Amino acid sequence: MSPGTGGPARKIPMITPEKNPSPTEEAVVLKNVSKRFHSAGREVNALDSLSARVKPGTVTGFVGPDGGGKTTLFRMMAGLLPASEGSLMVAGNDLRRAAARARDRIGYMAQRFSLYANLSVFENLRFFSSAYGLKGQRQRKRIAWALKAFELKAYAEAKSGDLPLGFKQRLSLATALMHEPEILFLDEPTSGVDPLARREFWNRINGLAQGGVTVLVTTHFMEEAEYCDRLVIMAEGEILEEGTPDDIKARHRSDSQSEPSMEDAFIALIREREGRA
Repeated sequence: MSPGTGGPARKIPMITPEKNPSPTEEAVVLKNVSKRFHSAGREVNALDSLSARVKPGTVTGFVGPDGGGKTTLFRMMAGLLPASEGSLMVAGNDLRRAAARARDRIGYMAQRFSLYANLSVFENLRFFSSAYGLKGQRQRKRIAWALKAFELKAYAEAKSGDLPLGFKQRLSLATALMHEPEILFLDEPTSGVDPLARREFWNRINGLAQGGVTVLVTTHFMEEAEYCDRLVIMAEGEILEEGTPDDIKARHRSDSQSEPSMEDAFIALIREREGRA
């Protein structure tokens, strides 16, 4: 069966964790983190001495243009890429010494959905739950939860490669949640999906945060910044500003713009950076 995306407006289900996570006092702590790559015989600074803190049970957005360093930073925080300098603490674990222990407590949804196109929805859920070490009754329970919570039960036997993008997004998020992580990393999770699927996705994310899951998300959609509790605005490997969406907009009020949008504030920050360069 191939699901569609049309139809009348409906109530969007909230997704909440089955148990409340017990996160550390601070979910993520970055101190003077830098990342350098070697390219064409020269050293390139991808991230330059970044410091930030993320409180548990919040939605923190890392916002900025493509190529600004957001995905590199996410891969580092998820323990997939080592830092060149500085320290990263995730779920109370120093990633230099205990990356494997930290990975057990986090979920990661990649920018390009990490699904197996030739496997069915059910088979993808079974594979990823096994990869997280789930088996027996717990595995069966989590798969049943995912099929119900993400409205995938009718498509359990459909190949994931045949699903519309919005349903691939649901399935990808479900696989990242199979082991009930404390911290969830979402890298550009709404790229390419339609506005309805995007709204459904954020409804689910807010439900997770209300249940105590710490959510970190990258996006270049400025309107999505309004869904976040706190923002970290990045460009060219630097953090330009941090704060709540309202605080950031308020800091960029002017005589010509008494009520700036998030996009207005971002453009002002980029221009300020260019003026300093």
